[in-house]
Amino acid sequence: MKSARKARRQSGQLALVWRRMRRNRLAIIGMAIILAILLISFSAPYIAPYDPLKQNFRKLLQPVSAEHWFGCDQVGRDIFSRVLYGSAITLRIGVLAIIIGLTCGTCLGMLGGYYGGLVDVGVVYLTDILLAFPGLLLALAVIAVLGSGITSVTLACSFSSIPQFIRVTRGMVLSEKEKDYVTAARSIGENNNAIMFRYILPNCIPALIVLLTLRVAIIILIASGLSFLGFGAQPPSPEWGAMLSEGRMYLQTAPHVAIFPGVAISILVLAFNLLGDGLRDALDPRMKI
Repeated sequence: MKSARKARRQSGQLALVWRRMRRNRLAIIGMAIILAILLISFSAPYIAPYDPLKQNFRKLLQPVSAEHWFGCDQVGRDIFSRVLYGSAITLRIGVLAIIIGLTCGTCLGMLGGYYGGLVDVGVVYLTDILLAFPGLLLALAVIAVLGSGITSVTLACSFSSIPQFIRVTRGMVLSEKEKDYVTAARSIGENNNAIMFRYILPNCIPALIVLLTLRVAIIILIASGLSFLGFGAQPPSPEWGAMLSEGRMYLQTAPHVAIFPGVAISILVLAFNLLGDGLRDALDPRMKI
């Protein structure tokens, strides 16, 4: 009976959040774009008209046409097919990096905020050190240690996101652990792990969801920037940042080589920002129904 009431309450909260989201048209547009790009990333092998790695030297820098919707690059590869395949690489980097950053940052923030003392001092010092470096510079430092490649870029982007999740989680835990439900949990003999992860963490989830959505956009920009600089995905990988780097030399003669991957990055980042803003408004308990 108790679990049924809890399930109904949670479903009612989700319905309330969805009603708030539906009123924000920009957030719905952002969600639709993300879902569309996600669908494209899974179906790229079936819908791409050409092999993204196949070169055709008879079509070097061919402009946009009915045969090649986005034109061809400097070695005759179809840019439309490469953009479709590149969506999977970009999303994979963003999702894996945000999962690692969320997990590490949330755990450290929970420990520091709940236990306090020397544990909290260590977590705060670590956060301050990481925040002293801009995100891209911190990612470059990690790349310098790990070397270039998609795996290194993923770890570098996740590392740059950890301090943001630490700060948000720690602040929420410091506020929540003083409330009555935590005192009641202690009084019935619940251990610290149960109090942190069964009682306090669920109340931190709304703020973490909003931060997660907004951080994905930043991670995509950092990952694309690293690939643009040559530290991320290596040619001939159809990663958007790497494609943008290859096309920068042809901006005068064949601008389409750089324009389409650049537009793809911009659209995906904008979509995550729109969704993040909508979720922030929908999950804010101070908003009116």
